Amino acid sequence: MTTLANRPNTALLVVDVQNGVVAEAYDRDTVVAHVAALVDKARSAQVDVVWVQHQSESLMPDTDSWQLVSELVPHASEPLVHKRFGDSFEETDLESVLAERGIGSLVVAGAQTDACIRSTLHGAIVRGYDALLVEDAHTTEDLSSFGAPSPEKVIAHTNLYWKYHTAPGRTAGTATTAEISFT
Repeated sequence: MTTLANRPNTALLVVDVQNGVVAEAYDRDTVVAHVAALVDKARSAQVDVVWVQHQSESLMPDTDSWQLVSELVPHASEPLVHKRFGDSFEETDLESVLAERGIGSLVVAGAQTDACIRSTLHGAIVRGYDALLVEDAHTTEDLSSFGAPSPEKVIAHTNLYWKYHTAPGRTAGTATTAEISFT
């Protein structure tokens, strides 16, 4: 269980499901549909949904590429965390957002698998959070022309190592969208 005192709550953390991030992503429509299903499950169970939105030279605020995909619409009451680094905790208010809500466990979905998803998972674990990766609700683009494995192999490898990841007093692991229950 989480090593964070007085943090019994869980949140769904939706990372960087933005037009410019997932436009060319592997199995984009399926992954976005799974993220939408997770959001619906969390809201139905009155579990916090926390949104993360990346900013970079290619993802400038208020541009179309920076916007969250049209299929996912945050409620006004749901926090939106803006970031500039892969790890959603680095130089953001994510920690304070989670602390205010007593959140010690995260269910993580979004993009990109080999960058912001991995960085955020590791950032959560080292900060004392439990971190569950939704194995069919994260994706990446094809970077094989740069020497990376194909997207399906990146996703499979991330699921494999996170399924068995351990840390003292914390839990990691994976589950499918269908297996996630926030109740």
